[in-house]
Amino acid sequence: MQLDIPAGDFAGYIFDLDGTLIDTMPLHYRAWDAAMQAAGLPHALDEDYFYSLGGVPTRRVAEMFGERYGLKLDPDLVFHAKETLFAELQKDVKLIQPVVDYARRMHATHPMAIASGGPRVIVERSLEITGLRPMFRAVVTADDVKHGKPSPDMFLLAAEQLGVAPGQCLVFEDAEPGIQGALAAGMQVVRVVSRKI
Repeated sequence: MQLDIPAGDFAGYIFDLDGTLIDTMPLHYRAWDAAMQAAGLPHALDEDYFYSLGGVPTRRVAEMFGERYGLKLDPDLVFHAKETLFAELQKDVKLIQPVVDYARRMHATHPMAIASGGPRVIVERSLEITGLRPMFRAVVTADDVKHGKPSPDMFLLAAEQLGVAPGQCLVFEDAEPGIQGALAAGMQVVRVVSRKI
């Protein structure tokens, strides 16, 4: 994987987590597929559609799946079922090494934050399991903002917590909603391609 880092000196770095620093998206897919089938989906979850929602807050994803498949479901129940299933798979997570290596280099000289659409308990556990938590001064999750990605709110809050102007932040993201949110926040973005498309 080749990272296309834009020219310039950035004062802070913001990283998405799932699909950017750690390769959890296949694990999330397995958990969502099982949770949705338990909620009445009579077939496997559409994998391409799942990946298109990367970065969207988990409760909203449950609502969107219900709408797409015409299922009457309780988004909170599906959300909790999915997160319970994911927690069981979390131990199998792998690092996306080129992005982690870059983050480690920047950590020595710059403040860094996580901006993830996942719930805080899951995000923090992933960071602890992988040993990445000490690198990040700030961790912003879906629990911290009213509007998740593709809204810019998560990125603006991360920049604020780092004490860095939004325009001086560089964001690493793998999914379109996150890329849109970072651009809307006035930040430059490195697109991480961690999945064969």
